Amino acid sequence: MSEKIKKLFREELKIANIGLEIFYRSLKDQGVEAIQINWQPPPSLEKGLKEKLDKLL
Repeated sequence: MSEKIKKLFREELKIANIGLEIFYRSLKDQGVEAIQINWQPPPSLEKGLKEKLDKLL
């Protein structure tokens, strides 16, 4: 196992959660350093509307 991988397992976890906030809260409750990233996929558009929007942009 490489030294970089060994070092990774000796360090304290730092988590960036992109998902359900309940996972973030669970990590925080356990004392894990974590941040919550509020992200959601872009909405899907109807094909004709998407083409018109693409032309505008």
